[in-house]
Amino acid sequence: MYTPKYSITNRLLTLVGSVDAAREVITSAPLVPAWERKFQNEARLRTIHHGTHLEGNNLNLDEVEKIVEESSPGESLARARDIREVINYREVMDYIDLLKNELISSPNPSLNEQMLKEIHKKTVEGILGETDAGHYRTLRVVIRNTTTGEITFRPPEPSGVPTLISEFFAWLRSREAKDTHPLIKAGLIHAELVRIHPFTDGNGRATRALSLLLLLLEGYEIKKFFSLDEYYDQDPQAYYDALKSVEITGDLTTWLEYFVLGISIEFNRVKSLVQKLSLDLHLKETIGGKQIALSDRQIRLVEYLEKYVSLGMAEARDLLPDVSDDTILRDLRDLVEKKLISRRGNTKGAKYYLTNNKNT
Repeated sequence: MYTPKYSITNRLLTLVGSVDAAREVITSAPLVPAWERKFQNEARLRTIHHGTHLEGNNLNLDEVEKIVEESSPGESLARARDIREVINYREVMDYIDLLKNELISSPNPSLNEQMLKEIHKKTVEGILGETDAGHYRTLRVVIRNTTTGEITFRPPEPSGVPTLISEFFAWLRSREAKDTHPLIKAGLIHAELVRIHPFTDGNGRATRALSLLLLLLEGYEIKKFFSLDEYYDQDPQAYYDALKSVEITGDLTTWLEYFVLGISIEFNRVKSLVQKLSLDLHLKETIGGKQIALSDRQIRLVEYLEKYVSLGMAEARDLLPDVSDDTILRDLRDLVEKKLISRRGNTKGAKYYLTNNKNT
């Protein structure tokens, strides 16, 4: 039976608190831009790039972006596998979103083995054969340092994989798991599946995807602006050392501190981003506590007002040189209707100000 061994240290508690505090700020921010889709796409792109790069993919971010956007970066036999890996991980991210939506509407949402197998199948489609894709390994494997060739880890015997996986998912359905904080639970998923190494290849990507699904399912999606794969890829040695600490000590504490630290870094980065794009929190009272979606143009107008206090048509034209006066006026009227700004004067000579700006 799977029984995780770890300690709830002061450091772990502090990191969990940091994540939850950042999430609260983000979800209650008074202003969420309509172009949050841009940030979601960027985070998705970074996840795909760094998630595959961490496993040895040689494509750069620009090349990955072209593939993700379904255009060709120029293919050669040497690059065919790299391109396939990126396409596959894009499909995995789409599948994760689909699963999340399905699970949320389910009366008893829980992860299961079939999800893991399907994620793996999509991860290695066109790379591994049909007998390996989505199927547990039947061969012994060892994990080597890609630089030195040194054996760093020997996963369990293949005969034990089905039982180990079954026991782990049984634990995920248990009362103990339901009472475990989601951040810790996601870290346990990551560590245990890496330890079992259930497939012949693609274990890291499939594992990180399932761990991400758990976070999304438990409400830790923060608009999906974050990429944990980027955190791991920035210092792969630290990532592998944290995982190896579990094998050496049999204790998950060091790994969990590392894992939650990554989430804390990413969530606080997103918090800073949202705060930068949001109006001062006192505006929340003005707009009834609701998040307001603005266009890119409107955000530029609001940011100008935050910096320079007032804005007229002359300043707006300089700020948006490729936009007609009618469009600018329409954007300004919408901001007035949303009570984010106020207008003083007639149409041609009107000046606009932030609502409740203390400097006006």
